[in-house]
Amino acid sequence: MSFEHIVVVMPAYNEAPGIAEFLLEIHEHVAPLASRLDIIVADDRSTDATAAVVAGLDVARVQVQTQARNRGHGPSALAAYRAGLAVTPDVIVHVDGDGQFAGADIARVIAALDTAGVDIVHGVRRGREDPWYRRALSFGLRIAVRPFAGRGVPDINTPLRAYRPEQLRALIEALGADAIVPHVHFSLAEARAAMPVAYVSVRSLPRRGGGPGGTMWGSPTQPKVPPKRLRAFVRQALAELWQLSLRPGAPMRSLSNGAAERSARVADDAR
Repeated sequence: MSFEHIVVVMPAYNEAPGIAEFLLEIHEHVAPLASRLDIIVADDRSTDATAAVVAGLDVARVQVQTQARNRGHGPSALAAYRAGLAVTPDVIVHVDGDGQFAGADIARVIAALDTAGVDIVHGVRRGREDPWYRRALSFGLRIAVRPFAGRGVPDINTPLRAYRPEQLRALIEALGADAIVPHVHFSLAEARAAMPVAYVSVRSLPRRGGGPGGTMWGSPTQPKVPPKRLRAFVRQALAELWQLSLRPGAPMRSLSNGAAERSARVADDAR
C-alpha cells in the first residue's frame, strides 16, 4: 500500500440510480492503495433517494453529509473538500457523484501522486460524450485563460483530482466557500504558483443511472442548443472568474506556494 489514509470526496445531486454502483467500484479499486479509505458524499439536498442510498450501503467508512440547503455543484464540491480535510488524510480525491469515471482510472490518478512525484494530479477526460456546446465551452475556456495561467492546462475544469492536503488547503483558503467553478480557479492558481501537477488521461463514461437528473439540462433530454439555465450559469461563472482569479488583486492571484520556490515539476502523460 502506497498511502496511509485516502479520503474520496464526492458532491452529489439526484444520483440515486447510479451512485451505489459507483461507490462500490471506487471502494474496490481504491481501498487496496491505503491502510484506511474514507468516502464522504456531500449531498446537495437531493430530491430523490441519493442520501438514503449512500447511508444504506453496507461498506465501512462511507458516509453522506446532507448540506443545509441546495447551493449547486461548486459550493457542494468545496464543502466536500473541507469535510475531507477534517479527517486529516494524506491524500484527498475529488470525483463527482454522476459516476462518469472508471474505478480503475481513479486508482491510476491516485497512484500518479507517487509515481510522478507530484502533489496534485488531474484526470484529463478522453472520449467525452457531452453535447457539442459543452465541449466547445471547455475548449474556449482553456484557450482564454492560458495567458493568465502562463501555460496550457488540459481539461481545466476536470472533476477528477487528487491532492496532497497542504496544497488543497492553500487553494481552498484563498478561494472561499461559495465559488461556482472552483476547479477552474484551482487549475489557474496551480499553474501560476508552479505547483507540481501531473496530468493523467482517463476515460469519460456516460452518466451512471441514465437520464439528466444530476445535471443542469433542466429537461428530460439533452437539448441541441445551450439551455437558458446553462447560458446564465456561464455568464455568472465568467464574472466570478474575473473577480476571484483574473483581475488585478484577485484573491487567487496572490496565492503563493513553497513549490514556486523550487523548479516546477510538471509531468504530463495525458497523451
